[in-house]
Amino acid sequence: MSETPKTLEAAGAGRAAEPERDPRQPADFEPLALARDLLRAARTGSLGTVEAASGFPMVTLASVATDYDGSPLILTSRLSHHTQNLLADPRGSLLLSRPGKGDPLAHPRLSLRVVAEPAGEPRVRSRFLARNPKARVYVDFPDFLFFRLVPQAMHLNGGFARAYSGDAAPILASASDWADFEALEHSAVAHMNEDHADAVRLYATRLCGMPEGPWQAVGLDPDGLDMMAGDRLARLPFDSPVTDGASLRRVLRELAEKARAAGQSG
Repeated sequence: MSETPKTLEAAGAGRAAEPERDPRQPADFEPLALARDLLRAARTGSLGTVEAASGFPMVTLASVATDYDGSPLILTSRLSHHTQNLLADPRGSLLLSRPGKGDPLAHPRLSLRVVAEPAGEPRVRSRFLARNPKARVYVDFPDFLFFRLVPQAMHLNGGFARAYSGDAAPILASASDWADFEALEHSAVAHMNEDHADAVRLYATRLCGMPEGPWQAVGLDPDGLDMMAGDRLARLPFDSPVTDGASLRRVLRELAEKARAAGQSG
């Protein structure tokens, strides 16, 4: 993070205005924050496509990551039915959920209406493999390709009496050009792992509630930091989008202080 790219804020970073709060919802229900967390933290999702031959919906399981704006990214084989479906009709849906004990329907889940578009940018490959490193075995097979699933609308079920439907734009980050953020991500991830490994460990264990392990930063986007230890993934969300190196350093410093304080109080 020694070099700070120009701010994304100047290039139009941020996200769409949030709709007014529904007074009928519980006071502690923050649907957009929860939807954003589900979107960014998921590693797999149920992908619904329109079956080319019959016109019926078809649901399959897909590994996912997210682009900088939050759009889900998937890697598929041209030999698979869902790839053929998306190439014939890009309309689809994606269900993301947070597993837990007890009744599965008591846990939050997010449904997205999406439009799929082939995605060949180098950052797509990099971000997908950071979240799904085992895909390196087949990512370069000639029949595989990436899709960006551009969210159009969302439906969130956060549990009993906790539902929200609306446009997906408020849960997405925006910028006219992501090149500067890509440079920031690469610099920040390397810097955190080389010089602040202890802070990364504290983020994962004390702020994300994960067990001890060889935690490393693997990805950064405006909404948070991704960390992994083996097959475990930890997601550290930010209270507000980071737009440049200065805002990122400030946020990470504050979170490190919070993590250290949590250890002292515990």
